[in-house]
Amino acid sequence: MKNVRILGTGSYLPPKVLTNFDLQKMGLDTSDEWIVKRTGIRQRRVADPDVATSDLAREASLRALKMAGLSVDDIDLIILATITPDTCCPAAANWLQAGLGASRAFTFDITAACSGFIFALNVAEQYLKSGTCRTVLVVAAEVMTRTLDWKDRSTCILWGDGAGAAVLGAGNSGPRLLSTHIHTDGANGRDLLLPGGGSRTTPISHESVARGDHTLDMVGANLSFRVAVRHFEEAVREALDSGGLDVSAVDWFIPHQANLRMFQALAKALKVPFERFYLTLEKYGNISSASCAIALDEAVRDGSVHPGHLICMPVFGGGLTWGSALIRW
Repeated sequence: MKNVRILGTGSYLPPKVLTNFDLQKMGLDTSDEWIVKRTGIRQRRVADPDVATSDLAREASLRALKMAGLSVDDIDLIILATITPDTCCPAAANWLQAGLGASRAFTFDITAACSGFIFALNVAEQYLKSGTCRTVLVVAAEVMTRTLDWKDRSTCILWGDGAGAAVLGAGNSGPRLLSTHIHTDGANGRDLLLPGGGSRTTPISHESVARGDHTLDMVGANLSFRVAVRHFEEAVREALDSGGLDVSAVDWFIPHQANLRMFQALAKALKVPFERFYLTLEKYGNISSASCAIALDEAVRDGSVHPGHLICMPVFGGGLTWGSALIRW
């Protein structure tokens, strides 16, 4: 079995910034203090109306390819993790392929909500270890702000738009993807629900719009918080156990950027300093599948991650989905 290496990372955030104060000016019954206290978020990015998920993904992909020193012609496979594709058909990965001009690659989407990037890494790992592919582009991109009810302060304060990417290859040098671990629990997967557009709510009707079927609904948010912390911890311990490592060996935890209080609780449960968590939550909010991919790229580019560092990336999302990746940089 071949070693899977991370050849390059990239990310892209739309330029428009929406602050907590902007939300308050929109007439939302909230404040900067209220949002920061409950979530840790101060601002988020919003894509322009004519920008689609694949457009964000393209920019992140080009940056990852540049770091890797590769061109689009080197890509064998493109996997795009998203719950906000450009269209139901074709897949967002197909739109991305066309935007990149990556005609050699074959492409598909993965839907695993906030866990999408790690699920996509897991799939890429199999293609590379089997020798089916030599170079895989893994992207996570979301335009979450178009799924929101801007009058619902419990949801619209959380989400933002953006994309993160990684180029993976099989080899003997460079940062190594040590392991990936993924899990689902469909029986309890209705806590984060976006029914609009699926076969349960099509064709779209005045009634489905009036019911709010086409906006994100976070059912049982308090329960989800406790469940998320538990699964985050399980995912970390599973990754470390697979490598025979202790939690003290981890230099950086780069999680899906969900909620500041979640990670404070997780650090306490793991008995590790909170300073070991690399967070972008304050400035970008929750970008679903793209969050941890963006955070990884930023940690690499700002010099926080050094050669030899051990990185653990735990995730939890709707579906339910959860998992982790372990990387030796």
